Amino acid sequence: MGYRVAVVGATGNVGREVLNILAERKFPATEVIALASSRSTGREISYGDKILKAKNLDNFDFAGVDFAIMSAGSDISKDWGPRIAASGCIVIDNSSFWRYDSNVPLIVPEVNGQVLAGWLASATRKNIIANPNCSTAQLVVALKPLHDLAKIRRIVVSTYQSVSGAGKEGVDELWNQTKGIFVNDSPGGGSKFPKQIAFNVIPHIDIFMEDGSTKEEWKVMAETKKILDQKIKVTCTAVRVPVFVGHSEAVNIEFENPISADEARDALRDAPGVTVLDKREPGGYATPVECVGEYDTFVSRIREDATIENGLNIWIVSDNLRKGAALNTIQIAETLIELGLKPRDAA
Repeated sequence: MGYRVAVVGATGNVGREVLNILAERKFPATEVIALASSRSTGREISYGDKILKAKNLDNFDFAGVDFAIMSAGSDISKDWGPRIAASGCIVIDNSSFWRYDSNVPLIVPEVNGQVLAGWLASATRKNIIANPNCSTAQLVVALKPLHDLAKIRRIVVSTYQSVSGAGKEGVDELWNQTKGIFVNDSPGGGSKFPKQIAFNVIPHIDIFMEDGSTKEEWKVMAETKKILDQKIKVTCTAVRVPVFVGHSEAVNIEFENPISADEARDALRDAPGVTVLDKREPGGYATPVECVGEYDTFVSRIREDATIENGLNIWIVSDNLRKGAALNTIQIAETLIELGLKPRDAA
């Protein structure tokens, strides 16, 4: 049995990564369709050893398509998500638009994939599943085994987010500014980030909210609570750094019950989707460079925090284009298949 998969936003950074991972994981697809806006129609995109030509989303018929993996932004998801879902196709959406809808599950399969069994059995489901923010996805993968072990009360997160999280324009801006500094002693202008990103860090991602937080910081808080536990208190500072791919997070965790660094390390080693790299020596930790192209979330610098009762500090690194976006959407589809979802033409 095979499934028909449409990738909406296939010419973007995440869309291309979706196609790469579908091929790498040998997803059971009889057909993969690349969809994009009218201006990108006909553009060639790699899918394994094949070349796909992008088709126009505006006039594509989703009848008979099993999965639509959407990575085209909130406006497209708002407009097209319900229309695609109404055709019977399951929408797995990478944008932020559906994440906070109480009728739409927000899923990281290693953390709350069990939610999908009830969703699949529901006759009133919307046929839309939300993918979390890239920072949230790697965070909750690392937090879940620790929460199960000692029950998390509060977390303080500082993110160090790569420019690829801002799309191709973010990557180009870092590249052009870096070249400008080396060649002309001038970083040149930029429109994607509010300040120079080359050789700098910017404590500002997304729009500012009334309480002084940014929308990115709010997303980490709201999504962590929805996925993991509404009772957890979360505070976040989100920072853009001059790294092309790979988000990092320094996390301070306060637990309800006692937990040692050794116990945390053992739990994380046994957790799905986690690789522990935690040697207390120079280089004995993960950085974004090592995580690029990897599926797992890497956890390092596991240590007890003596300033609070039942406290730990950890360092988390992951490829934001993979686990933070493309990989997680495909894992959601794989989970549905494992739960018994049949191709529409076989139903």
